[in-house]
Amino acid sequence: MLQRLYIKNVALIPEADIVFDGGLNVLSGETGSGKSVILDSINFVLGSKADKTMIRSGEREAIVRAEFYVAPDSAAAEKTRALDIDTDGEIIITRKLNSDGRSAVKLNGNTVTAGMLKSVTQHLVDVHGQSEHFFLLNEENQLKVIDGICGEKAAEFKRQLATLISEKRGYLSKIKSLGGDESERERKLDLLKFQIDEIRSAGIEPGEFDRLKAKQIIFANTEKIFAALNAVHGALSDDGGCNDAVSSALHLINGISDLDKEYAGIAERLESLAAEVSDISETVADLAENLTYDDREAQFVDERLEVLKTLKRKYGDSEQKILEFAAGAEAEYDMLSGAADEIAKAESMISACSDKIYMVCRQLSDLRRKNAETFCSDVTRELGTLNIPNASFKVEFGEFDRTTADHNSAEGSDSLRFMFSANKGEPEKPLKDVISGGEMSRFMLAVKTRLKDLNGISTYVFDEIDAGISGYTAKTVAEKFKYIAKNTQIIAVSHLPQVCAASDAQFLIYKTEENSKTLTKIKRLNDAEKIDEIVRLTGNVKSEAAKIHAGELIDQFKN
Repeated sequence: MLQRLYIKNVALIPEADIVFDGGLNVLSGETGSGKSVILDSINFVLGSKADKTMIRSGEREAIVRAEFYVAPDSAAAEKTRALDIDTDGEIIITRKLNSDGRSAVKLNGNTVTAGMLKSVTQHLVDVHGQSEHFFLLNEENQLKVIDGICGEKAAEFKRQLATLISEKRGYLSKIKSLGGDESERERKLDLLKFQIDEIRSAGIEPGEFDRLKAKQIIFANTEKIFAALNAVHGALSDDGGCNDAVSSALHLINGISDLDKEYAGIAERLESLAAEVSDISETVADLAENLTYDDREAQFVDERLEVLKTLKRKYGDSEQKILEFAAGAEAEYDMLSGAADEIAKAESMISACSDKIYMVCRQLSDLRRKNAETFCSDVTRELGTLNIPNASFKVEFGEFDRTTADHNSAEGSDSLRFMFSANKGEPEKPLKDVISGGEMSRFMLAVKTRLKDLNGISTYVFDEIDAGISGYTAKTVAEKFKYIAKNTQIIAVSHLPQVCAASDAQFLIYKTEENSKTLTKIKRLNDAEKIDEIVRLTGNVKSEAAKIHAGELIDQFKN
C-alpha cells in the first residue's frame, strides 16, 4: 500500500506530506481545487511521462516521493530485488524533474531508469479514471482483460505460440534461401543460367578492358599519329635535319677534343646524342611503317568494349568481379538444382508447426472461453449489487477453424467483444454501443471488484469513476469501495457524500491565498470536519439537522 506521499513544487502545491490509511482514502474538494494535481503527482512518481509545466511557477525543480509497503514475497518486491535493489517490502520512490526537462529517479536510494521504475510500479498501483472507460470500450483491449484473468496459463500458451511461430519463420526463411517454392525456384534457376551463360560465353580475361580501350584510342587517332610520326622522322633524318646537325657538330668537336678533356667530354656526349637520334629516327620509322588501320578490327574492339561495359554494369566494375559473380552464380545454381528434397522437408516442418500452432490456439481459446464465462457470471452478479439487477453480460467469441486460424500471431486466433444489456428482455449488444455513462462507471467498478484478488496490486486509484451516479446507486458504489478496501487500499477522488461517508480517511483539497499567491493545500479531516464536508457535498445548509444526517450516513458504513 501507499503509506506516504510527499509533494514539493508541483503546480500550485508548494509542499504537501500526505499519510494514507490502508483502507478507503477519499479526496474531495471544489472543482478546480487541485485534486487532479494529487493524481498527477502519483502518476509522475509511478513513471508516467514528465512534463516540466508541472513545476510550480518560479521554482527550478519538482519533487515527489512515495513510500510503499508491500508483502516481502509480492511481485513488486521481487521485481525490485531483480534490479539488484534490496527490500524487505518497503519500496521508496523519489522522482525529481528539473526546469530543463531532465528527470531523475531513485528506487530505495538507487538510481534507476523510467523503464526499470515501471517494471516495479506496474505491480504496485492500478490507476483508474474515466479515461479507462474508453479502454474497456475498445474491443482490441477486451481480449487483454480476458487474458489478464487467465493469468500465467494464457501467458504460457502465448510463449508456446511465439516459439512455434519463430520456428516456422525459420523454415520459411530456409525455403526462401533455397529459392522459394517450385515456380519461384525455376524462375531463379533460369535467371542464374542466363547470367552464367552470358558471362562464360563472353570469355573475358582480367585486364582485357584496359587493353582494348588503349587500342580503341589508337584506332581513333591513327591519322594524327601517322602524321606526327612522319613529321618526327623528317625532323630527325631529312637533309639538314637533326641527325645531320648533330653529325656536323660531332665532326667539329672531334677536331679539338685532344686539346682539352672538357672538349673530349663534349665529343663523347655528342657521339651518344648522335646514336640516340639515329635510334629514335629508326624507331619512329618502324612505328610509322607498322601503323595500320583495319576497319574490321576497329569494329571488333568497339563491339567487344560494349560487351564488357554491359557485363560490368550488370555484374561488377572489373573483369575479376564479373568472373567472381559467375562463380557465385554457378555455386547457387548447383545448390538450387539439388534443393527439392530440402525444400520438401522444410515444407513438411512448416505444416507440422502450423498443426501445433492451431492446437495451441484451440487450447488458449478454450481457456479464454472458460474463464470468460466465469468472469461474466461474476461481473453480472456484481452489477446486481450495483443497482443494475437485470444486467446481462457475456463475451462473444469469433469462430475459427484450421483454415481460418491465424498461424502467425502469438496472441492466438481469437477475436472477441463484450456484449451487454442493462434491461430485462433486451438482447445483448456490443458494450460500446449500448452502455450509458452511469452504467459504465458501475460496470468498470464491477470488473475491478472481480479482478482485485487476481492482479496482486496493493493500491487502486480511482479518479471520479462515480461521476454521474447518485441516490441509491451512490450508496451501492460506496459499499463496493468499502468491500474492495478490506483487502486492497483505495485512493479515490469523489464528489459523492456516500463515498466520503464510507471513507477510512477523508482529505480535503482546497485553495488559499498567501502573499498574493494562490496555493493548493491538502488537509486530513477529523470526524467533525468530515461531517462538515459531507454536508457541503449534499448541498445542504450547514445546520444541526444536516450534521445529524451526515453522521447517520457515516454510521451506515461502520463495520
